[in-house]
Amino acid sequence: MAQEQEAWLGVDLGTQSVRVLLVTGDGTVLGSGSAPLGGRRDGVRHEQDPGEWWEGLCAASRAALGSSRGAGVGGLAVCGTSGTVLLTDGAGRPMSPALMYDDGRATAHGARARMAGIGVQDTWALPKALWLTETYGPGRITHQPDLVVSLLTGELPPADSSHALKTGYDLEHDAWPAMLPRLGLPDPAVPDVVRPGTRLGEVSRSAADATGIPAGTPVIAGMTDGCAAQIASAALRPGSWNSVLGTTLVLKGASPTPVRDPTGVVYNHRAPDGGWLPGGASSVGAGVLTAAFAGADPAAMDTLAASYEPSGAITYPLVSPGERFPFLAPDATALFLGEPETDADLWASLLQGVAFAERLCLDYLHHLGAPLDGPLTFTGGGARSPYWNQLRADVLSRPARVPRHTEPALGMAALAAYGTGAAPGLAEAAEAMVRIDTTVEPRPGRTARFAEPYARLVDELTTRGWLPPPVAAHAHARLDGDTAQP
Repeated sequence: MAQEQEAWLGVDLGTQSVRVLLVTGDGTVLGSGSAPLGGRRDGVRHEQDPGEWWEGLCAASRAALGSSRGAGVGGLAVCGTSGTVLLTDGAGRPMSPALMYDDGRATAHGARARMAGIGVQDTWALPKALWLTETYGPGRITHQPDLVVSLLTGELPPADSSHALKTGYDLEHDAWPAMLPRLGLPDPAVPDVVRPGTRLGEVSRSAADATGIPAGTPVIAGMTDGCAAQIASAALRPGSWNSVLGTTLVLKGASPTPVRDPTGVVYNHRAPDGGWLPGGASSVGAGVLTAAFAGADPAAMDTLAASYEPSGAITYPLVSPGERFPFLAPDATALFLGEPETDADLWASLLQGVAFAERLCLDYLHHLGAPLDGPLTFTGGGARSPYWNQLRADVLSRPARVPRHTEPALGMAALAAYGTGAAPGLAEAAEAMVRIDTTVEPRPGRTARFAEPYARLVDELTTRGWLPPPVAAHAHARLDGDTAQP
């Protein structure tokens, strides 16, 4: 009788869907499933119904396991959107809607936290937890994966330190800030915290009946979706970076020490097996394409956009008001210089604008002294566009790797393998699973072609008071170095 093949289940609770992958240790995807998620947006408000996460997981996991050809599930891990939070009662039942990663109603509460000495941004989970407590009454702070894990195992788990980071958890001291009770969050409101990769429990029989995941399957503490995508890119050795281009843009890298940023736009996750994962999340991203060109064929538009290099318009294409990285500007709005000639030119300007923002992110990280000498990997939905990948490599003036599977769920499968002891380290687990399909090399002379619009954008951001002049000067110096004649 043939031995059952072991695989690991990765669960990604995204903005628009729940995605599940069943992956073997060598990166073979045995099964996949997805289920859509709704949401409510109204101005700065962005909520989801937490009950939809469980319904989506049940549908997606059954689809993934239904095509798995009888593989055994060695373990699972769950990632969620960073900064998404809700309140639950003592039995783990939701007391509030979930405030999503970009919900902007807690501005005053973010200011209160900063005055108390906690370096958070307004859209982080801690300000939103304060807002929820004032609005719905006292409850337990619960991150997106915490709720799903509680339904899988039958008890509300400790939070993983990756999701707890934006709730104010101090990763260097492994402790919650002492002033949280004075802000209105007493000890019962905050969860215990464990490092990602920790075993949290196992799938209960009732959860197995609902999801199709075998009862007794180990459940491993996960990480945020950005960190999950970083694992899925195998960018875990010092100096490696992953650029996740989805609705918004997230850059995450690996460093032996934290990258210090006095403005707080770069923050540091702790790697499950040591080291640091610095990064930042921008409000620029591929969401602007959906907003501006609903129903368009991206591949066809990419082909037309190739005739506009550079575009007649320069953009800083924010998906929503306010910017978080590479500079902090809560009042920033989408920037537009010049007039595009055609729809194709507008499409080109948006693609280029995202690439310019990505370059500025790397310029800022270099300004802070972050190690950037390792490989760069492109993941996220934007990485499905070969044209955009080439454009980004040209603007960045550096090669980029594109893995075959660019999904956070793959990263959670690798973390599950590590957490169950199937791999000696997380980097080894990820490198065994991740398959690099393409390496995109920058085309000679193309960086110089985009130098003038990039420099104009940097200057405009500085003029508006959003980008600090020292950062702008550093960006100009790096551009001069990248475009200098050999």
